[in-house]
Amino acid sequence: MKELTKGYPAKVILAFAFPLMCSFIFQQLYNMIDAKIVSEYVGTDAFAAIGATAVVSNTIIGFINGLTQGFAIPVANSFGAQDFTKIRRFVAGAVILTGSAAFILTAAGEILIVDILKALNTTDEVMPYAISYVRIILGGIIFSAVYNFCANMLRAIGDSKTPLFCLMAAVFLNIILDLLFVKGFGWGINGAAYATIISQAVSGFSCLFYMLFKYKVILPQKKDWQVSKEDYANLFTTGIAMGLMSCIVNIGTIILQGAINGLGTAIMAAHTAARKLFDILTIFLYSIGLAMTTYTSQNMGAGEIKRVKKGIWHAHIIVTVMTTILLAVCYIFGRPIIEWLTSTDDADIVDPAVMYMRISVLFFYVLGPLFIMRCSLQGMGHKIMPVVSSVTEMLIKIMSVLFLVPKFAYTGVAFTEPISWVVMAIILWLAYFKVRPKENLYNT
Repeated sequence: MKELTKGYPAKVILAFAFPLMCSFIFQQLYNMIDAKIVSEYVGTDAFAAIGATAVVSNTIIGFINGLTQGFAIPVANSFGAQDFTKIRRFVAGAVILTGSAAFILTAAGEILIVDILKALNTTDEVMPYAISYVRIILGGIIFSAVYNFCANMLRAIGDSKTPLFCLMAAVFLNIILDLLFVKGFGWGINGAAYATIISQAVSGFSCLFYMLFKYKVILPQKKDWQVSKEDYANLFTTGIAMGLMSCIVNIGTIILQGAINGLGTAIMAAHTAARKLFDILTIFLYSIGLAMTTYTSQNMGAGEIKRVKKGIWHAHIIVTVMTTILLAVCYIFGRPIIEWLTSTDDADIVDPAVMYMRISVLFFYVLGPLFIMRCSLQGMGHKIMPVVSSVTEMLIKIMSVLFLVPKFAYTGVAFTEPISWVVMAIILWLAYFKVRPKENLYNT
């Protein structure tokens, strides 16, 4: 367990965020390895199917991840106050709520997935691959829920390294299983899906077992399972705010994906490749933002208000420097990475993907501060404005589908998110200056 209430803020934030960065990079490697092996040994249609279904599975898994991140905020706040009785009650309530959410989302996903893919204009060539792949992925949601729950509880008490180590082992296993199932056994795209959920199960349960043996002080005892309505309300409102935030953003992405699918299989493949690279690059910025959730929560619990404000400014400097480096990486290495990922140099696929990335990365100077402000507000206990910013992003994506994409095709898609980032950043900055930290909202 590590307290983020002591030490130079920038150094503490970076030290906590570094394992997060590595964790998210390895997590993205799950999908990237699947995509690369599928494109190499199955074909372009199967590769496009992974992209077409990713927005659906990411919406569900993203909701669970956001939910458990929200559950971790009261835990981190109580850890800052060194109130272990309250921590155990929050953990108990979070276990029950996470299990319930995983069950409901799995059932709903399996029932509705075919209709969703049809609504997204998934092409006939891609549809059979998409259905078989995503059904298997949805069946493994419980494993993703176990990992995200354990990882976020551990991060709440300052341990961001253990989730990384568990995930690293799972990624190496995923590589082996991908090659074995797809290339060796000839299971095609289904083999990639099975490799992913088996690896997720390994990462989830290894993280769980470590927590059970190492951090018994935060594990609920018999009396702790009698969670009060007030504690459930605290967990639910915080968790649902972050879960909905992720879900709302992804709903907008799903709507946008429907427009992308309508542009043809080549553009679907291009966007799949671009988003794989995009997701890797944004990890560096998002990890600093997520670190600020725990940093802010712990320091608010400890009553270190000035330290919260100082940490927010330090985080802005960090993401600005990171963006400059990422900009250079994207412009120098973006094209060869896209060509490697898609296993082709076809200009109809590579050129749109490179364009998308070069436009997006220029606006990382806005996206980094956006992550900082959104996560810091959440850590302070403010639930509404981060959700408002996400609703704004969804509405802008809907407007893009109605106006930008019909007129400018894939170029309109490329400018959609940068426009939303600028608007959201303005909203969050205005919100921060209005509600700058004065007190600990969890103890009022």
